[in-house]
Amino acid sequence: MLHGVIMQTYKAMSFDRERERFMKTRYLAMLPIIAALLAPLSRAQVPVVEIDKAKSTIGFNVKASIDISGKFDKWDATLTFTSTDVTTGVLDIKAYAASVDTGSGMKDGKLKGKDFFDAKNDPYITFHSTKIVQTGENSFDIPGTFTIRGVSKPETLSLTAAGYGTGVDDIKGVMAFDRKEYGMNSGIPFIRIADRVEVDVNLHAEHVSGPLLDVKK
Repeated sequence: MLHGVIMQTYKAMSFDRERERFMKTRYLAMLPIIAALLAPLSRAQVPVVEIDKAKSTIGFNVKASIDISGKFDKWDATLTFTSTDVTTGVLDIKAYAASVDTGSGMKDGKLKGKDFFDAKNDPYITFHSTKIVQTGENSFDIPGTFTIRGVSKPETLSLTAAGYGTGVDDIKGVMAFDRKEYGMNSGIPFIRIADRVEVDVNLHAEHVSGPLLDVKK
């Protein structure tokens, strides 16, 4: 009799293990379907904005005895929101230092070098916003972390945006920084260069899905 009880208990435990294995396998198989169903829902609840790089530029300028201004030919930018409140946005910009283009090979080579961007050792110039503060009907301050030459410091991008409510926004802004605070202490022979450098941001943003942003008037 004891042997029969043991066998029945063993069979019951085996059945429970098989059922648990079956339910786990079924759950794992359903995960991609659940994710696919939930993704469009969550995506539709927030504004989804894409940057049209063909209509956008990331550039810079610095006062000097000879014009020093240019752009980056290779860069990426994203603007994401967690709600319709524009202040929940997060702006990320990444420019490839070696893609600097001033229209002069001599200037480009000097800027890519170790005295300035040091593109070989620190290939990316980045900005990651920490918040968005609306300062006017269509103006904003965006504090964030700016990194160049591997040095990161807090800086603020001030910008204006036009086109809210149309689904297309032209965002233009400037972020100024002191080059010497980032280790760019050298100059270019026979050229006087100011310490202040301005980063010019011109982004063409298009609303692709979800609700429109709620901007204070």
